[in-house]
Amino acid sequence: MTLSESEPEPGLPTRLVDVGVELVAAEGAGALTLREIARRAGVSHGAPRRWFPTHLELLSAIARRGFTDLAGRAEAALADAPPDPRGQLTVLGRVYLDFALGNRGMYELMFRHDLLESGHLGLRETSLPLFGLLAELVSRVRPEADARLVAGALWANLHGIAQLWGWGSLQLASGGADFAPLLHTALDAHLGPEETR
Repeated sequence: MTLSESEPEPGLPTRLVDVGVELVAAEGAGALTLREIARRAGVSHGAPRRWFPTHLELLSAIARRGFTDLAGRAEAALADAPPDPRGQLTVLGRVYLDFALGNRGMYELMFRHDLLESGHLGLRETSLPLFGLLAELVSRVRPEADARLVAGALWANLHGIAQLWGWGSLQLASGGADFAPLLHTALDAHLGPEETR
């Protein structure tokens, strides 16, 4: 039995997001339709619209979980990271790549431009603090540079590593079985070689 639209269920918004998180993990971002999320949550296909009037709002709520998860992982890893900013950037880069490769559907969803631009649930405000941390650490390693530009280039580099590694292209091209050397090379490219710092 499914709930009708006239019988609201207080815990349904959380359940819909939970189902969406499970669905994106199992089948990827393309599987996130309102109808499929509602079906798996055991409600009518119109029920989600009571809390998420548009598909983008529900997708934003699911993506927000991804950003919260990534931020939590970064915070936990940085608590045990070396005190120097270069060491912290290495840890942050590893967390980012591990998350991207271990949560490919969520990772794809999180960086959809239409969601970030939509303004739903303050998604941009959820995603920007992590970039702010990246820029702050870059500024401590390269105080002479425009930290936001260097951080943006480094982030784009990490994003490219994640995408190409996920597709299997970088393993083939580099002959590597671990992305760690690529991470260190990216850091060297944007921050300068570690031994000179």
